[in-house]
Amino acid sequence: MSAAPSAPRTTDPYPAGFLQALTALLGSDRVRVVTDAGLDPGVHPLNLGAHCVALPANALEAAQVLQLCSQMQVGVVPQGGRTGLAGGAVTHAHELIVSLARMQQIEAVAADARTAIVGAGVTLEALDAALRPLSLSAGIDLGARGSATLGGMVATNAGGIDAFRFGTMRERVLGLEVALPTGEVINHLTRVRKNNAGLPLMQLFVGSEGTLGLITRVALQLVDAPRERHTALVLVADIAAGIAVLRAVEGVQSLRLAAAELMSGNHMQVTARALQIQGLEQTPLNGFGVLLAVEAAGAESAALVALQLAEALTVAAEAGVLRDALLPKNASEERDLWRIREDWSVDRLFPGGLWYDVSVPLDAIDGYLTALQARITRHDASLAVYVVGHLADGNLHVTVNAATPVTDRYEAIAPLVYDGLQALGGSFSAEHGIGLEKRAGLEHWAGDTSLRLMRSIKAVFDPQSVMNPGKVLR
Repeated sequence: MSAAPSAPRTTDPYPAGFLQALTALLGSDRVRVVTDAGLDPGVHPLNLGAHCVALPANALEAAQVLQLCSQMQVGVVPQGGRTGLAGGAVTHAHELIVSLARMQQIEAVAADARTAIVGAGVTLEALDAALRPLSLSAGIDLGARGSATLGGMVATNAGGIDAFRFGTMRERVLGLEVALPTGEVINHLTRVRKNNAGLPLMQLFVGSEGTLGLITRVALQLVDAPRERHTALVLVADIAAGIAVLRAVEGVQSLRLAAAELMSGNHMQVTARALQIQGLEQTPLNGFGVLLAVEAAGAESAALVALQLAEALTVAAEAGVLRDALLPKNASEERDLWRIREDWSVDRLFPGGLWYDVSVPLDAIDGYLTALQARITRHDASLAVYVVGHLADGNLHVTVNAATPVTDRYEAIAPLVYDGLQALGGSFSAEHGIGLEKRAGLEHWAGDTSLRLMRSIKAVFDPQSVMNPGKVLR
């Protein structure tokens, strides 16, 4: 990337004078234009398809940039860590990327109040590193913790591993600062849970995916970080048995269930083999054989937490709900378990697969997975289905792969994945948002009245419809 030129090129996709006005607002060091050579569609990532990136440092600068874009009809795509999986950060040549990269300040942490105020560009990993000496946590965890930003996580209402205990980002947020395309700034950085001051405007921005405004600062509710953790790999016959195992762990008074991560047997085998983790690639179940990474936390010593977890699993085994369990002997083996859960070896080995992100009530997961496998097999027996997810809240990540890419079959296979979810009380979009990928699903599920109200709300905040155009709503 190079600094913005003093005069627009004849090939610029922006209105005359736009780059000069943008540079006048931010300075040439914070407006970066991609050279023509970088725009080769064969090598240029979809989320960097725009010619220009703006880097405002605060809400006022961001609001001025958005107002300029609104006045000159330039689409704006906010970008944080670009870890989204639904196409919410995809850009085109005539749009402007507004980056959160200069909003990385952890402004205040109040340990006694269990609150923090952070810039939207702060990564989850950076915040947790700052909180660790205080024995506090953000109360949310993701595999992409090293690059996912708090602003992006709020905008997509991220969920993750801890959601079954502490909720999604919607429950973690106490207040927000938001820049609007009208040039205004809303500053509702409250640090209290109880706040009934009129309509909850800030909640509209949680999960809005950058379609209403740009989140610039976030006030968060923090939680106490557990002192000790220990993980076991558990093999069970089905989801019902897996839930029984979780209840056995929860039944130990001094333990807290910290994670319950689901993996299908074929995911375990493929990933362990790809990562060359000896022993774990051999599992007795294929397909929807259920493996769980069960993590328990406690305030006692690490050895006692491990012992109590082992005792809880013994109780489950004696009750006939647990087939086998592996308790890591050291930290390295425990890391290997989490590497298998969080690595995407399936995608690397079978590129061009399809990802779906659904939620199913716990008592319906077994039936849903059995019916899903049958539907996929009837449709095309050459397709393989892999599942990982967060069992305790019913969030399943379903991957459909084949020996050759199946990317162009998303719309044909999606109904097979979504079939029956609404009747079960589930959701076709659990924690990854709508973006571009799931707009058809939203149109099918939401209904005319809800879609009309969504469009009306967008028109209030974004009258020129420049914020993340085409995402969520067509």
